[in-house]
Amino acid sequence: MKFDTPAIANPIDKLKVIGQPTDRIDGKFKTTGTAPYAYERHDVAPGQAYGFIVGSAIAKGRVDTIDLKDARAAPGVVDILTTLDMPPLPLGPMNFANLFGGPDIQHYHQAIAIVVAESFEQARAAAALVKVDYVRSDGRFDLAAEASNAKPADERSGIKRVGDFESAFAAAPVKIDAHYTTPDETHAMMEPHASIASWAGDKLTLWTSNQMIAWSKGAIAKMLNLAPENVRLDSPYIGGGFGGKLFIRSDAVLAALAAKAVARPVKVALSRPLMANNTTHRPATRQRIRIGCSPEGKITAIAHESLSGNLPGGSPEPATQQTELLYAGENRLTALNLATLDLPEGHAMRAPGEAPGLMALEIAIDEMAEKLGMDPVQFRILNDTQVDPANPQRRFSQRQLVECLGTGAEKFGWDRRNAKPAAVRDGRWLVGMGVAAGFRNNLLTRSAARVRLDAQGIVTVETDMTDIGTGSYTIIAQTAAEMMGITLDQVVVKLGDSDFPASAGSGGQWGANNATAGVYAACVKLREAVAQQLGFNATDAQFSNGQVRSGNRTAQLADAARNGELVAEDFIEYGNLDKQYQQSTFAGHFVEVAVDGFTGETRIRRMLAVCAAGRILNPKAARSQVIGAMTMGVGAALMEELAVDKRFGFFVNHDLASYEVPVHADIPHQEVIFLDEVDPISSPMKAKGVGELGLCGVGAAVANAIYNATGVRVRDYPITLDKHLDRLPQPV
Repeated sequence: MKFDTPAIANPIDKLKVIGQPTDRIDGKFKTTGTAPYAYERHDVAPGQAYGFIVGSAIAKGRVDTIDLKDARAAPGVVDILTTLDMPPLPLGPMNFANLFGGPDIQHYHQAIAIVVAESFEQARAAAALVKVDYVRSDGRFDLAAEASNAKPADERSGIKRVGDFESAFAAAPVKIDAHYTTPDETHAMMEPHASIASWAGDKLTLWTSNQMIAWSKGAIAKMLNLAPENVRLDSPYIGGGFGGKLFIRSDAVLAALAAKAVARPVKVALSRPLMANNTTHRPATRQRIRIGCSPEGKITAIAHESLSGNLPGGSPEPATQQTELLYAGENRLTALNLATLDLPEGHAMRAPGEAPGLMALEIAIDEMAEKLGMDPVQFRILNDTQVDPANPQRRFSQRQLVECLGTGAEKFGWDRRNAKPAAVRDGRWLVGMGVAAGFRNNLLTRSAARVRLDAQGIVTVETDMTDIGTGSYTIIAQTAAEMMGITLDQVVVKLGDSDFPASAGSGGQWGANNATAGVYAACVKLREAVAQQLGFNATDAQFSNGQVRSGNRTAQLADAARNGELVAEDFIEYGNLDKQYQQSTFAGHFVEVAVDGFTGETRIRRMLAVCAAGRILNPKAARSQVIGAMTMGVGAALMEELAVDKRFGFFVNHDLASYEVPVHADIPHQEVIFLDEVDPISSPMKAKGVGELGLCGVGAAVANAIYNATGVRVRDYPITLDKHLDRLPQPV
């Protein structure tokens, strides 16, 4: 199905099933332990052995020798495969760090060996006996030290100009010029990267934990020199990813290589330290923001420059992308600069770009509002735009940022905020409120599905779409039920298998809208097949309550399959509507904090997110996504930071004991409001996405609340107590 004109009224608009706050249909499996994750697929292949990966103890250099004598003699060892046994594997399309093969070391904990044994404990113990001699080289591990060597990212995403920023900024009566930093962060999902590999001749099956099945099937085929039809991936349940499982990692590659070597299935799970140093992370940024305004508060010039680092061939953290679209202003400059670092691969993490970019931009907006003597909500509203600032002929398909901010201010009690910093006390606590805008683009990508109708009236949906804890099973079932006029218990959803049609996959908050649109397209074909089988006119057939009506005739849906199962397959692909209209999602984030006047500790008191993100397919699941993202934003604001050992080039706090994330006690009260919005420009579902919007802007809202509470402006995340303790106002 080609979607190249705005959606008109369609069966989804009935909202009998879609749009309802439906419990997740996989919830009962998750809560009873009957949803098997990748490492728990004990039944899929008999005789599984256990693999344990040995990571490099240096960050830069090469492996000279590997002594396996003691390791091979350890109890239970089946075999050991080392990086010196083969040349470097080809890179996958989305990888730029070598996953295995050859002596060269690009980063700390790069996989250099896998020990295969009869038990996990035996494999781990033997791995500790592997002796490696290295030749260490000097590496680049300090982003600040490499700033002078950084270069514009590339012509497409490097420097972008609209108007004459320098002249407009120089002439602006009111201006700010400030620097901000965000640290390296890790995904810290609960389920580790894990895979079970099994070969049948030249055919490889991987039961793995992966967000993007079609991408990763192609990557594995390329790396292992296999025909794509000889590769199968299966990921029905995924315990979180946040972008860390978008691409193939060493668990899948080494499980496959080891299984081939020992001629039996092998299962591999990355240890927590390897998840931080062997896979990917969100790169640190150093950002500069300059804003010039008229005395009345109109932005006349805005510039946002960001520096990040990565391995050779890597890409920058796109921290400036929201600044191109969020606020008005005729004269604009954005620039991405990239330094070469020898740290582990920097790549996508939830809301790549916007998350760290808004952490800086939305503090700068608050700083400018204060300099102007304006309320920060009103300053944002004043500088709203309904068109792309770089192309005023290109309007937003839907843009309710003003409504998000206005509704949020009213619901949160913003009028009770004391604009004077450090003016509100509650005993020993300094109390403040903060606001920030949230922004995330709506991304469109082809997505396919197959639907089946059997003689019992059961509709089965098959698509390689994944559920990473987001509720994909449920919204896909809701879509099929709405389209075919049946109840949820009459829908079976099968996900995550590369033998199914290739979907959008889970990432970038594009999964829900695109995957359900693909199911919609397949259901349109199935409806046509049903009508034809029943002898009905497909154009006026109505599907409701398990029946099909056309004119004065009615039949049971199941009757269409009485002579055999009906199968339909289709995909959604998009025309150029996204070129004609800017498609984005918006939020207003409001936070109240309390800062201990004696210790400097920050406590979140309450949070509110008001979101405008197209049709909300399942308000219950969407709310869960947003409050989870808000919690992640608190972590980024207050505690999350990968500490870099700048001597030896690794992330020191590579476990959940020392890499701190929020717990329930840190998040006492959260509220989410979804504005009534449908976007016919986006898809037949008229939806967008919320999974990353809920994160975008939260960190700055926390930072702005801390400033309002204390009068101390901290521009370097995370805002730990040591960064403002010596500047706090004296307790009274």
